[in-house]
Amino acid sequence: MTAVALPTAPGAHAARPITLATTVQQSLTMAWRGLLKVRRTPEQLIDVTVQPILFTLMFAYLFGGAIAGDVHAYLPILIPGILVQTVITTSAVTGTQLREDMDKGVFDRFRSLPIARIAPLSGALIADMLRYVIATTLTLVMGYIMGWRPASFAGTVAAGLLVILCAWAISWVFAFLGVILRSASSVQGISFLVLFPLTFVSNAYVPASSLPDGLKSFVAVNPVTHVVTAVRSLTTGAGATGDVLVALLGAVIVVAIFAPLAVRSYMRKA
Repeated sequence: MTAVALPTAPGAHAARPITLATTVQQSLTMAWRGLLKVRRTPEQLIDVTVQPILFTLMFAYLFGGAIAGDVHAYLPILIPGILVQTVITTSAVTGTQLREDMDKGVFDRFRSLPIARIAPLSGALIADMLRYVIATTLTLVMGYIMGWRPASFAGTVAAGLLVILCAWAISWVFAFLGVILRSASSVQGISFLVLFPLTFVSNAYVPASSLPDGLKSFVAVNPVTHVVTAVRSLTTGAGATGDVLVALLGAVIVVAIFAPLAVRSYMRKA
């Protein structure tokens, strides 16, 4: 019997070249998938909708009189601190959700597709920016309702964008943890074990000058301190101080280190 060769359509097996444009397009497609998940399960947003309101009210009335004499005088100190703490803490959810998707085998399917390696990860992180935007907006609105008045509208918008950028950069760290750790609960536990000292042992809620010398030294080198100080300078109209540049540079360095680590680990594990 003679084998008959069937005709093949030209380019049927040709892989689509992965360019920067296609990578961006595929990442946005994956981000849209993440947004659809949020629309179908809106309870995922409970933390970013309740936490900013709860923390602002709680810390304002607990510490306002003791630290600044009254709540109104404490708000210029508190709101930037709450903003940074809330949005950065929210970024830890990225690693937890990523680990859950990997445990369900979702990312195994993505890995078999002829798409950019970074697209599933970057898409998930882009979708999570919605959470940062919601947390940022609610914190600023809550502060305004309570009587906080920033000196510069443009500076406040810039401060919000800076915090969102820093949170997105830090989410690459938690994406890396989500890939290398073996359970979502371990990702969540380690994430908060790292974030809570960084956010609370800073100048977010109390002046660093009031702390003991040992803690004062830690606060001085704490990256969260620089972000909080940058937000305060922008909202008070002081403009782009050195802390703003430090925060931006730190975000770039974190992405440059942890984005390749997360993608490489994902390709080995998935």
